[in-house]
Amino acid sequence: MLTFYHTPLSVNSRRVWVALLEKDLPFEAHVVDLGGDQFQPDFLALNPFHHIPVLVDNGFTVIESFAILDYLEAKFPDISLSAMTAEGVATLRMVEMVTVNELVPAVNPLIKKMMGFGQDPAEVIDEAKQKAGVVLTFYADKLGDRPYLCGDQLTLADVVAGTFAPWFESLGLPMADYPSLQAWTERLMARPAWQTTQPTAEDLAAFRDRMKARMAAQGQ
Repeated sequence: MLTFYHTPLSVNSRRVWVALLEKDLPFEAHVVDLGGDQFQPDFLALNPFHHIPVLVDNGFTVIESFAILDYLEAKFPDISLSAMTAEGVATLRMVEMVTVNELVPAVNPLIKKMMGFGQDPAEVIDEAKQKAGVVLTFYADKLGDRPYLCGDQLTLADVVAGTFAPWFESLGLPMADYPSLQAWTERLMARPAWQTTQPTAEDLAAFRDRMKARMAAQGQ
């Protein structure tokens, strides 16, 4: 049995969660409260770097979301989320790395603003939107007129980039500027795996309140 340690609001966790559901794999989920559970000895025995997600498969532990995704593909190939052509493999890996290396740092100020954790100067917000726009244009270019980023079938490229997609509008990135990406996002959100893992407004509000309380406590 697969055991999945995660936090539902984590994008890193969500990409693995979506993959598990898309591959129709049975698993036992354990929610890790990042208010301190990640520093407990039993969790540190799984991941000494105290990060989520973590996957345990019959005593074999895998950390880091991309490593987990690769492991699931290699171990359970019956329902594949891999690309089938050389171009598809390259596109998949480019999308993964661009998402982590370019999109994530670009949108951090936008996430901070969306969650009400403070307001960066206008020039910082403008620069964040410009950098994020470059990424969205890259995604749109790779998507073209196809249903998914690597072709006709869902792959890990869609899983990795697509777990961010429902937030683009809330981050101040108008999807009307990227109609193909808007249709792609709607296509993903119609899939049960995305519906199951999408945080609710109540989840976000509770997270926001917890974080504000911790920030206030740390400031005292």
